Amino acid sequence: MGLVAVCSRSTSRSSYACIMVTMMLLHAYMLCEAHLSSTFYDKMCPNALNTIQTSIRTAVSSERRMAASLIRLHFHDCFVQGCDASILLDEAASATSERNALQNLRSARGYEVIEAAKSQVESICPGVVSCADILAVAARDASVAVGGPTWTVKLGRRDSTSASLSQAETDLPRFTDGLEKIISLFDNKGLSARDMVALSGSHTIGQAQCVTFRDRIYNNASDIDAGFASTRKRRCPTNDGNGNLAPLDLVTPNSFDNNYFKNLIQRKGLLESDQVLFSGGSTDSIVSEYSKSPATFNSDFASAMVKMGDIDPLTGSSGVIRKLCSSIN
Repeated sequence: MGLVAVCSRSTSRSSYACIMVTMMLLHAYMLCEAHLSSTFYDKMCPNALNTIQTSIRTAVSSERRMAASLIRLHFHDCFVQGCDASILLDEAASATSERNALQNLRSARGYEVIEAAKSQVESICPGVVSCADILAVAARDASVAVGGPTWTVKLGRRDSTSASLSQAETDLPRFTDGLEKIISLFDNKGLSARDMVALSGSHTIGQAQCVTFRDRIYNNASDIDAGFASTRKRRCPTNDGNGNLAPLDLVTPNSFDNNYFKNLIQRKGLLESDQVLFSGGSTDSIVSEYSKSPATFNSDFASAMVKMGDIDPLTGSSGVIRKLCSSIN
């Protein structure tokens, strides 16, 4: 039970004083803990992680695709202004909402799942756990829920009070990007080419819209298997069905495994930005390695997720703890 929850046991007269003292202690604690730590909430909200895990498991059990969406949401958050939950701010909260960036519009999803987890955490520890941390934990729990690796999530991030549509449109990869462009975008965030390939492996789960792979399946290029292209055309006509979905991994679309890399070697990457990872370039050897060793892929994916979670967090007295993830307090 967190310290804030203890106050609810107090008499009405002493309850307010208890909460005020607790908030002062929390502020002092966060100033002292101006860095990320896996034990950040152990004293202030010891049940936070279990509460988030239960909420995420429930969401993924009702829709397996949500696991991929939550991992992607964390990724798209961290690449814009750092891991600060800026992607969660809606249009009402920010005129420059990142949700409207081309890379997020009508494709980023899972906002309501994070909001639900936040609500559950707020009910036991109001004003303590950030939306940015909930998103980071949710990505880990989503991976585990579909058979993927686990990792220790460092905590103590705080939430931004602004978003950046322009940075989202320049810093997030696009499905048409070439290999060198993608490597450069990741390098700008302190992530190596190997980190990039490992993180791309999250496309072993989830789905993509027809509009994102139509050009690839109809261009008769040498880097796509003809039978695979033919299969994908059934649900993606030349000029209709933009929102029709197809699994990024046709073999095991709901399980976190290394089939994504095997698919690339067979020229069955759904997106252009997938197949460029195995197209005679500098990352071919990494794809080959991961295709042969699921253990290596899982280990590298977990390490890369930790590194990504370290991108420019707001800590200490920077930022805020939002009450609702979609709006500024």
